[in-house]
Amino acid sequence: MELADGMSIELYSIANAQNNVMQAVNTAMLSKALDMQEMQGAQLTKMMEMSVNPNLGGSINVRI
Repeated sequence: MELADGMSIELYSIANAQNNVMQAVNTAMLSKALDMQEMQGAQLTKMMEMSVNPNLGGSINVRI
């Protein structure tokens, strides 16, 4: 961020601090989104592994 003509040091400092906060929030949101994608990918992998043997556990053998 460049100091524009007529912009005081105080205003520049406030704008710079707000920009830093926005960047921190965006980074935190991106991190959460990546964590969710990783979790969903793991769940999808588990579901695909379970579908390899779809009949496994589908019935019970009972003898009388």
